[in-house]
Amino acid sequence: MKSLFFTLISAFALVVGSAYGLDKDANITPPANGGASVNVRDFGAIGDGVADETSAFQQALDSLGPQGGVVEVPQGAYRFSGTLNIPQSVTLRGPWNSVTAHNGYRDRGLPKPTDDGASFLVTGGAGDESARAFITLNTNSVLQGVVLYWPDQKIDDVPVAYPWAIQMRGKNPAVLDVELLNPYNGIDASKNERALIRNVHGQPLRRGIFVDRIYDIGRIENVHFNPWWSMRPKLFQWQLENGQAFIFKRTDWHYVVNTFCYGYRVGYEFGGSDDGVCNGNFLGIGADCCHTSVLVEQSAIFGILITNGEFVAMRGENPTEVVVGRDNYGSVRFNNCAFWGPSEQIARIEGRGTVCFSDCEFCEWDRANKGKPAIEVKGGSVMIRGCNFQADKPQIKLEKTTKRAVITDNFVRGEARIDSECANSRIEGNLSD
Repeated sequence: MKSLFFTLISAFALVVGSAYGLDKDANITPPANGGASVNVRDFGAIGDGVADETSAFQQALDSLGPQGGVVEVPQGAYRFSGTLNIPQSVTLRGPWNSVTAHNGYRDRGLPKPTDDGASFLVTGGAGDESARAFITLNTNSVLQGVVLYWPDQKIDDVPVAYPWAIQMRGKNPAVLDVELLNPYNGIDASKNERALIRNVHGQPLRRGIFVDRIYDIGRIENVHFNPWWSMRPKLFQWQLENGQAFIFKRTDWHYVVNTFCYGYRVGYEFGGSDDGVCNGNFLGIGADCCHTSVLVEQSAIFGILITNGEFVAMRGENPTEVVVGRDNYGSVRFNNCAFWGPSEQIARIEGRGTVCFSDCEFCEWDRANKGKPAIEVKGGSVMIRGCNFQADKPQIKLEKTTKRAVITDNFVRGEARIDSECANSRIEGNLSD
């Protein structure tokens, strides 16, 4: 038996080895990014924060050829007046192994060449957000371990428009361990397949991440947008009135994990484009100090599934955690989510789709004490089950235009105040304290 076992294992190893080119006669080709490596300093990059480094960087990127490889960026401050294209299978890598802290740039002015890490000072494209992105990623190309900083952007004024900091194209492009300190537009993650955005922090002022025309699963992990660069009143108020942190249009089964934003008009926006709408899995996402935490203009029938979310709406007129528009026909589901902050309402729902709240905590609403319900439904179908309404205020209003409603087994503070004009509803098992 023992001899038979080792014979089978040996045969299996031979089959696997042959499949992966590991037999002794195989012509083994190392992974592209494990092959050639060059240093930007060898192509004339200086890193003094003054010289224009665009040409030196592009020469280094293009030098690796079709086999790809790694372009290393040592410690320094690198100024760019132009744009960079990272070719297929090439990694542009700085020295940061994790996202750097933002501390000090605002107070010290420009990053110094002696600062730890690699800082890219972006100056091109001012005033034209439709211009080419500063960095373009292609199939299997990677940007990793750097800081992107716009030194001409003022911390206490309406921001100047710039094009996207990064655009991701092709198949499997990746942005890893990058700080987007103060871009006008952050990452255009559209027109690609399986894009990966992981460990990205910063303060995009107008748009954070834009997703559209992704036909194979994209991933966004550990992305946090906070006003670390500036909370000066004029700039921050502009961001509160205009900013959109995460924008999703056509994408098939996007996976979004551990993301957060603070201080935007819209935290997470789901809509449609000429190519379709969004569906995906959103786990552990958060939006604080927003006007609208989650805006659903359109969603796919397969569903936007939001689990373990935390949402706070408290800025502007009629701040609301969840707004579902009249054009929505798909499904939106909130499971085990918490909603708080001095908002007017938890949710306003229209459209023809289905919206579900299950095992959620509703903490604050009706901040002006005008008798507004936490959840107001004017269209579509709703299910609200097993939730906890913690304020002694009206909980739910179902207009007669609501198609269907199931409101069951919820806890409410004070008496149950569920106003229903919906002809097709089941309301039962809602317990007062």
